[in-house]
Amino acid sequence: MFIQTEATPNPATLKFLPGRVVLPEGTLDLRAGEDASRSPLAERLFAIDGVAAVFFGYDFITVTKASGEWQHLKPAILGAIMEHFMSGAPLLRENATVDTDDADEFFAEEDAATVETIKELLETRVRPAVAGDGGDITFRGYRDGVVYLAMKGSCSGCPSSTATLKHGIQNLLQHFLPDVREVEAV
Repeated sequence: MFIQTEATPNPATLKFLPGRVVLPEGTLDLRAGEDASRSPLAERLFAIDGVAAVFFGYDFITVTKASGEWQHLKPAILGAIMEHFMSGAPLLRENATVDTDDADEFFAEEDAATVETIKELLETRVRPAVAGDGGDITFRGYRDGVVYLAMKGSCSGCPSSTATLKHGIQNLLQHFLPDVREVEAV
């Protein structure tokens, strides 16, 4: 098994590509060791000293470090990922759930058409690019011209995420939807 690694815009996060589907549907963003019980692989990764967060996407895993240097952490992370996939163990425990895109959404009924356009633009133009950087951005709400988005994976805590939100996503949405005044992270 060959696992590729890629740098992300977030220097505290590396993207690991195991060459197979990791999570067929949805994403799973685990921001603390207490959350790892949902996944045997996440438990292995959080057992490595210095691992602060784990994110599972369709065909990648991003790991965020709290401390340590990548040259010391990377071999242990690669070993944990390889051991997991070679064992044949499932990624998720039975009854474990993945993150869904429509959890806790808020918007007024009269804004449904605008929200649908926002979601379509995010799905077709934003999320594929962000997944390439080891993260995900999902719609959370829309109120009074402000779009609320959740940053996950390498996007969460990334120094360039504010620029991505304000200059990239906000400009894109405003181009197609003049009613959008601002984009905020939640």
